[in-house]
Amino acid sequence: MLEQTLAKWADADVVVYVGCGERGNEMTEVLIVFPSLEDPRLGRPLMERTVLIANTSNMPVAAREASIYTGLTIAEYFRDQGYHVALMADSTSRWGEALREVSGRLEEMPGEEGYPAYLASRLAGFYERAGLVETLAGADRVGSVTIIGAVSPPGGDFSEPMTQASLRLTGTFWALDVNLARRRHFPAVDWIASFTHYPLDGWFRDRVHPEWPRLRARLQRLLQEERELEEIVQLVGADALGDPERAVLVVGRLIREAFLRQSAYGADAFCSLRKQTAMLRALLAYEEHLRRRVRAGESLATCLDATAAIRERLNRLYEHDEATALAEAEALIAGLVS
Repeated sequence: MLEQTLAKWADADVVVYVGCGERGNEMTEVLIVFPSLEDPRLGRPLMERTVLIANTSNMPVAAREASIYTGLTIAEYFRDQGYHVALMADSTSRWGEALREVSGRLEEMPGEEGYPAYLASRLAGFYERAGLVETLAGADRVGSVTIIGAVSPPGGDFSEPMTQASLRLTGTFWALDVNLARRRHFPAVDWIASFTHYPLDGWFRDRVHPEWPRLRARLQRLLQEERELEEIVQLVGADALGDPERAVLVVGRLIREAFLRQSAYGADAFCSLRKQTAMLRALLAYEEHLRRRVRAGESLATCLDATAAIRERLNRLYEHDEATALAEAEALIAGLVS
């Protein structure tokens, strides 16, 4: 589902999907579902700008190893024409298994967990082919390849060689958490374990909102504090916490449900950066409002009763279109600050 969403909403002209070592029924499902998906940019079938490289688990391991390079070569072909290409490799772990099997058949000296000693260099050679280029047509025409590699470590063990090599080489990491999926929180992206090495604060400050870096830092601190408090609650119970700590749990849950989680019943698969910023400002304004009243000596239960209508409006922000959401967020912020 995450790959489908990326294919539909990524800022790319062409999507190349490589099913590397997929099960036959899963690859068949992709071939059936993708032609039926509507491209939100053009209003036509998404398949018209998608290239699928089908490689199933019952195919020879040499074909599995070659499938990744086939997809990347096709992506570079469109990049050199001045298109922006999103390449999705699912999954690089099975590609690494193919390298391990080929290396074993060649009787090469194995590395960690049986993988070839050159695993990291092969993976680096794959990822380094991504990037932005100026085509031979001139400086006014550029193309790019963005690689999105899915890693499926056995048993969710992030310490295995393929995952560790990928973490060292990639600039961004989305950690999918099975516990979030079991709690029906989708997309199940762990906001604590995920990261990016790209310095994007300046870009967001200039093009989205001047306060974006501060808002993001406050959100991260709040979610980190909420997770630490949840661990305490699991040990001793919520009654052991004071009102300020319980207020953090309330706001953290509100942020998870109103901002980080996608509704299964709404068409909120994509949210513009302006709308995201407005929603985040409103949620953090509510957090500051609640914290201020609790510090003044008001009980948390009284504060929650008095702000029940505000929480309901915050929970509904994602349902509005961008213009309505911006106006509603500004109205909420004005009411909370005053």
